[in-house]
Amino acid sequence: MSQRFTIQQWFQPQQPSIRQGIEDDVRYEEVSPDPRLRQFIHCYWQLQTKERLTDHFSYRVVSDGCVDILFEMSQPERNFITGLSEAYLEYPLSEQFHYIGIRFLPTGFSSLFKISAAELTNRFEDLDQVLPQFSRQLADVFLANSDWATQQEGLNLLFLEQMLRAAPDYDLRVFDAIAEILQKQGQLSIRELNTGLSPRQLRRLFHFHIGTSPKTFSKIVRFQQLLLAKPSIKSLSANKLFFDAGYYDQAHFIKEFKHFYGLSPTQVDQ
Repeated sequence: MSQRFTIQQWFQPQQPSIRQGIEDDVRYEEVSPDPRLRQFIHCYWQLQTKERLTDHFSYRVVSDGCVDILFEMSQPERNFITGLSEAYLEYPLSEQFHYIGIRFLPTGFSSLFKISAAELTNRFEDLDQVLPQFSRQLADVFLANSDWATQQEGLNLLFLEQMLRAAPDYDLRVFDAIAEILQKQGQLSIRELNTGLSPRQLRRLFHFHIGTSPKTFSKIVRFQQLLLAKPSIKSLSANKLFFDAGYYDQAHFIKEFKHFYGLSPTQVDQ
C-alpha cells in the first residue's frame, strides 16, 4: 500500500447500536489487532449476554463498508462471513449468546485473500464455502484456547501468516481514489476524482476492493462520518449540520440515514 496513505488513518467504522461496554444485559467490546495488521483489520469484537435474557435479542448492524467474519463461541467450527451491506441489517439472536468477530477495513479482506469483495456484498455465507482451509484454521484457534487474550494472540498469528502468504499488491490509482473519498468524508462528486482511470475501470476496481460502487461507498463514508461526530438531533436541526455533511436538505438526510441505520435520527436520539 502507498506509504502516504492507509485506510485506518481516515476511517473508523462505527457500530453504535450497542455502546462499547455494557448496555442492559448485553456486552459489546472491540479490541485492536496487532499493529502490523491494522491496514487490513479494524478490530476483533465480542457480543455476548451478561446473563440469559427473557426474550430474543434483535441486533442491528449499520452500514459501515466492512466485511466481517463471525461465529458463536458454542460452535466455533461453524463460522460465517458477511460482506459489505448497502443497507442496515437486523439479526434475531437467541436469549443467550457469545459471538466473536473480525471486522476488516474496506479493502482489507480482498487484499488478504485475493477474493473480490463484490462476491460477498449484501450476503451472509458459511466461511467454509468461501475459504474452507482458513475456516478450519480459524476454528482451531478457538477450540484450542478458551482465554480471550490468548485467542487474540492466535488470531494475530493466523492473520500475520496470511498477510505473508498473500503478499498484497495494490493499484495505487484506486487507493488514491479511496483516499480522496475518505479525506473529503464522502462529500464529493465521483466526477471530481482524478485517478487516470475511466469510470468503468474505477467501478470495476471498487467492486473488487470495496464491494460496491464509488458512489455508494461515498454515501456510506458520509453516513459513518456523521455517526463519528455523534451529533444530537437537536444540533442537527438547529445548526443544519446535515448541510455541512453534504446532504442537500433535511428530507434527503433523513431518508439516507434510515436506509443505512434502520431508524430515523429522532428515534436514535431518544
